Amino acid sequence: MILHIDTSGRKIIKVKLIDKGKAIKEMSKENEFGSQVLLPLIEKLMKSQKINFKDLKGIEVEKGPGSFTGLRVGVSVANALGFAFGIPVNGKKLETELQY
Repeated sequence: MILHIDTSGRKIIKVKLIDKGKAIKEMSKENEFGSQVLLPLIEKLMKSQKINFKDLKGIEVEKGPGSFTGLRVGVSVANALGFAFGIPVNGKKLETELQY
């Protein structure tokens, strides 16, 4: 199972759990200062699926384009969780990003 974090939007934060390449649960929250809701949203997502951090095989985080501060918060949270629980962290391009 992989935790996916998307903080690229200015006011909308999205998190989802991915298993075998398919999203099994996604949650989002809108807030004036979007990244403030990230950790509570992750906790809510994990509890809704009765999953512990130790059950995760990885964390992936959107790497842009998007709000610099939002992306920085997403990467920081992903790295902190990865370090704390020994989970690998990877960046992921937004699906809407142009390919050259």
